[in-house]
Amino acid sequence: MSQLSFQYWAIDSRGAKTSGVMKAPSRQDAYRRIAATGVTPTRIVAASEQAGGRTGRWRRKVSPQEVAHFTYQLSVLLEARLPVVECFRSIAEQEPNPAFRKIILEVAASVQGGRGITDALTPHRDLFGEVYLQTVRAAETSGNMIKVLAHLAEQVEEQTEMRRAVKGALMYPATVVVALTLGTGFLVTFVVPRFAEMFRGRGVALPVLTEALDVLGTSVRSWWYLYLIAFAGIFLIARAAWRGARTRALVERGLHRVPLLGSILTGLAVGRFASVFGLCLSSGLGLLDTLEMAGKASGRPMLREDVALMIRQVKAGGRLGEVLQQCSYLPGFVKQLFRAGEESAELTRMCQIVSRHYVRETKHLVKNASTVLEPILIALLTGVVLMVALAIFLPMWNMMSLMQ
Repeated sequence: MSQLSFQYWAIDSRGAKTSGVMKAPSRQDAYRRIAATGVTPTRIVAASEQAGGRTGRWRRKVSPQEVAHFTYQLSVLLEARLPVVECFRSIAEQEPNPAFRKIILEVAASVQGGRGITDALTPHRDLFGEVYLQTVRAAETSGNMIKVLAHLAEQVEEQTEMRRAVKGALMYPATVVVALTLGTGFLVTFVVPRFAEMFRGRGVALPVLTEALDVLGTSVRSWWYLYLIAFAGIFLIARAAWRGARTRALVERGLHRVPLLGSILTGLAVGRFASVFGLCLSSGLGLLDTLEMAGKASGRPMLREDVALMIRQVKAGGRLGEVLQQCSYLPGFVKQLFRAGEESAELTRMCQIVSRHYVRETKHLVKNASTVLEPILIALLTGVVLMVALAIFLPMWNMMSLMQ
């Protein structure tokens, strides 16, 4: 078999970086030969790939599905009683994403250098997230790593599927709104002013609607850069206001008053809260830390405020079942199940029941969202088209009446 040349970068047991060239029949054989020298490869590039530029190195980012698959693979390999470093290296060998492969190999090198799994993952906090890292830390401390990693992989996959479902449901209305905005903007900016100028030349009095759209279209054509500056300013002000806790809380309460959207937001938040709550409990995390992590994972400021109040009450000696009654965000159904789980010492199982229930309910609501939005979008589209049509045809009817 012909030998290929591979340029490699590696880290030794003391964390020092090294590089070189290795000849081997394939990338996997090159990895094994380099690892046999006592170093951990972080990047291996064939000569043809290196000549082709950097497209292979920065091919794509790491997706949540890849993180979930990595977590599940790690739990299976640990269950097979393979050494931790060997688990990471085995996963890296079969990882098709070069960016993620490099991260896994860096984690393997850190673990080989004597660091724990959580400490090795911490430099990549932006990829894994705070909840992921703290859950792994608790599992590593309690010695329940295999079971927790399997549950963690399921949770990442569920959140990814839910995020994809929400994006899919919003794709149709977003496309319609963008197309409607572009089409209306073109008509108002270029078509209506032309007709208005033609009617004025024939001595026809323009209706109020036509006059207003003509002024708007003419101003957009003449002062388009001022409109861009205004929109950019509004965007920056809105973003700054959204980052403020008080403004975001007001927007949050307003969104929850929207009938369908409020139910979807509540379902997503409660499902994540229950899932992370049960996961952290099963990993051996304490109640206070579990409440804090579940509140952060919910993604809703209103629920985080309730969780902060619950933590203060638990620190003061309150029981979970009693403290939950002060949480206005969680539905009564969830409070009853949590209280029953605490009394029967099956709180983790109750969290799983709540999470599954709200995941199913939210998926159902998301699927029905497009059905509810379709008539609203059709009515909006009809109204906009009618407004532009009237702005054009009303002067035409006036001109025809003058000719008679």
